[in-house]
Amino acid sequence: MAKYAAITGWGMAVPERTLTNADLERMVATSDEWIQTRTGIRERRIIGPGESTSSLATAAGKAALNRAGLDASAIDHVILATCTPDRPFPATACTIQAALGARRAAAFDIVAACSGFVYGLNVATSLIRSGAARTVLFIACDVFTHFINWNDRNTCVLFGDGAGAVVLQPSDEPAGLISCVLGAAGEQEDLMAVDAGGTRLPATAELLEQGRQYVYMNGREIFKHAVREMAESSLEALRLASLTREEVALVVPHQANLRIIEATAKRLEIPMDRVFVNLDRYGNTSAASVPIALVEAVEQGRLRAGEYALLTAFGGGLTWASAVIRWG
Repeated sequence: MAKYAAITGWGMAVPERTLTNADLERMVATSDEWIQTRTGIRERRIIGPGESTSSLATAAGKAALNRAGLDASAIDHVILATCTPDRPFPATACTIQAALGARRAAAFDIVAACSGFVYGLNVATSLIRSGAARTVLFIACDVFTHFINWNDRNTCVLFGDGAGAVVLQPSDEPAGLISCVLGAAGEQEDLMAVDAGGTRLPATAELLEQGRQYVYMNGREIFKHAVREMAESSLEALRLASLTREEVALVVPHQANLRIIEATAKRLEIPMDRVFVNLDRYGNTSAASVPIALVEAVEQGRLRAGEYALLTAFGGGLTWASAVIRWG
């Protein structure tokens, strides 16, 4: 059994269509200044006709495999973190497995909202460390704009669509996931949710008329929970990794809101020049936000071989997750 699961490939995919704050000004009562001041977002990517969670995720998966120099036949597990699947069932990971040509590879989805990438990274790493898998393609992808009420200025300005992927393989050298802290507070599930469409509240004409198929959130409460849980779980992940704040080269947080990111960094006593931010260009891409940021950070030279990164996220559920990874 391997001691570590190294990240040997990485990739991302976002739709071509860009929706700017100026575009939103023509759709709903808002302004570029209002959006940027409260969120830090300037634009986001929105899927178009023929695109879906599986198509974006497949593109990100192909990019990760290319970076790893692997053929799809080498994959023995395809895992997708998403809360916006193509269909209620089967798992969207099965659609991706077929599209990639990863014949006979196990395929399943993980649902942990915006915390999904860190949750799934822990699962994928555990499979490799236990000897149950040798090559895992793990993708996080969400298409939240399908659940947006474009007349609700409190939510429609926040979200974008995207996918990020990593390939994990066994390593005897310290690499990949070093420590991980996961948590949830199910009693707070109604702070952010989509009500209609499941078995508790099947989608009826009445519920659709009420707009219960769209995402809603209590932004003020989410902010408080997010900052506290991201900071506390981050400190615990550092403790488990036996690292100090100074030894972390880069913090890669969930890209939900610039104010949340800044408040979390302040609690961690880590300066913003060591925090990666790209939500101004993509908005909140849910589970995909951490891997998209991680890919861009690596490509921009912000994270190099042998360096440590702190990943932290918070999402509906409520869920939260923080992890320390060693790049290399």
